[in-house]
Amino acid sequence: MSEITAITPQVKDKERCSIYVDGRFYCGLKLETAVRYRLQAGQHVDPAFLDEIQLENEKAQALDKALTHLSASMKTEQAMRDYLRKKGYVDAVCDYVLEKLREYKFVDDAQYCEQYVEAASRSKGPRLIALELRRRGAAQEAVEAALSGLEGEDEAARRVLAKYMRGKPPTRETLAKAYRHLLSKGFGHDAAKDALASLREEDEGEEG
Repeated sequence: MSEITAITPQVKDKERCSIYVDGRFYCGLKLETAVRYRLQAGQHVDPAFLDEIQLENEKAQALDKALTHLSASMKTEQAMRDYLRKKGYVDAVCDYVLEKLREYKFVDDAQYCEQYVEAASRSKGPRLIALELRRRGAAQEAVEAALSGLEGEDEAARRVLAKYMRGKPPTRETLAKAYRHLLSKGFGHDAAKDALASLREEDEGEEG
């Protein structure tokens, strides 16, 4: 058996408290839930029991918090799970909420990735987009599927290059920096080279 070593009020939500088990934060509970089950510091308890009472008494509140969090923008499943964990919800509650969100079509990694790629591809290359999606917790299959339909990398590279070169002389040093800039934006070597080649052709055409 483990021991509840502390029960402290939460600063950001006065109606909730933090439960510490064996000296470490374990979960958050509504104050009324903690009172109803007569939880107190020094009490020996099976952590699975805390999981059960949180699932039974707080799954509706956890779902409400998740929906409020989603109202600002779409999130990946992993981002939602991380958010709920930070709020002190145990895995069983997180699983329940995510199941409901999937059921309501409020979280959909495939759709999230498609929308992100559509918006980001105007100014970023596929490598950087993939990295950013993975950082947001998107499923690898969803990332790959969204990028597989990506078109116009060369056009996007030329657009980013034109913006970077605005007001700059096309010197060898500047073009080298421009090439590195394109790579940093996630464009592949071929797309970066083609964009620079197109820029040179335009310059030569103007000179001619």
